[in-house]
Amino acid sequence: MSDAADLVAEIENLEQRLADAKASITARFIGQETVVDLTLTALLCGGHGLLIGLPGLGKTRLVDTLSTVMGLQGNRVQFTPDLMPADILGSEVLESDAEGKRAFRFLQGPIFCQLLMADEINRASPRTQSALLQAMQERKVTVAGQDRALGMPFHVLATQNPIEQEGTYPLPEAQLDRFLVQIDVPYPTRQTERDILLATTGVDEGQAHAVFDPTTLMAAQNLLRRMPVGDSVVEAILDLVRAFRPDQPEASTAVRECVAWGPGPRAAQALMLTVRARALLQGRLVPSVDDVAAMALPVLSHRMALTFAARARGESLQRLIAETVANATRTEVAA
Repeated sequence: MSDAADLVAEIENLEQRLADAKASITARFIGQETVVDLTLTALLCGGHGLLIGLPGLGKTRLVDTLSTVMGLQGNRVQFTPDLMPADILGSEVLESDAEGKRAFRFLQGPIFCQLLMADEINRASPRTQSALLQAMQERKVTVAGQDRALGMPFHVLATQNPIEQEGTYPLPEAQLDRFLVQIDVPYPTRQTERDILLATTGVDEGQAHAVFDPTTLMAAQNLLRRMPVGDSVVEAILDLVRAFRPDQPEASTAVRECVAWGPGPRAAQALMLTVRARALLQGRLVPSVDDVAAMALPVLSHRMALTFAARARGESLQRLIAETVANATRTEVAA
């Protein structure tokens, strides 16, 4: 009984700290509460986030602010078409000492940090994008045949311009699957844009302050994994993920006709973690089926693809996910 009471007390303390972190973030990144919650969700779950939006919407400012608030050592890499893998991972250089002896020395690249901002990741070639694959999954890189561990914690927050713009390369499916959530950054509302104008064009701007540090963030990540999840939530996650696989009996006719490939087990794992994080950010002790429905779009949209025929008909993943989630929610309520 005391263990349960201790867990509740730890969760409540973390909820207060998260509220302080959100207040500090919004001092510099005004409005866009959903975007802030999803980026915090990625960090709380120990994962990576992909922020997608047009230039000038504050994606870079948000990541820079998060580095301060979460107390993480951050590096930024501006992805360009001529960027090479060694520019991210590092390389070995041949050096001579005072006695003339030569030896290789490894020079660490910017990936050796705790929070890497991959700015405009889709402007780099596929070869350079793939340099992040091992780091994002295994928290290590292999250079010159030697494995080199990255710091802990390690997170990648990548920004991306829409694929339709010139000079971009679509991210490969394997790399998209490494991102815990896809975070769409929309235009701000009129009132939010007014607040931005007043806050950022004067002499003084709001300042963020550190609320977490690496130790407390990793403790929060561990606590999140200890949060209880009810059987109804687990079943809702399984039902939802399997409903988007066109070869599964749970798939609807619309999914079978429109989806080329569906989400794998990593999507279910991501939902299991992110529903806990959403509950924490909203001040609740346990997640609900509503959290599963809310996290479906950011977790699943980059882990599945429409067929060519569906794209030609003007179908969209967002609409398909919304309809499938609505049907699944009605089924849960009826049950």
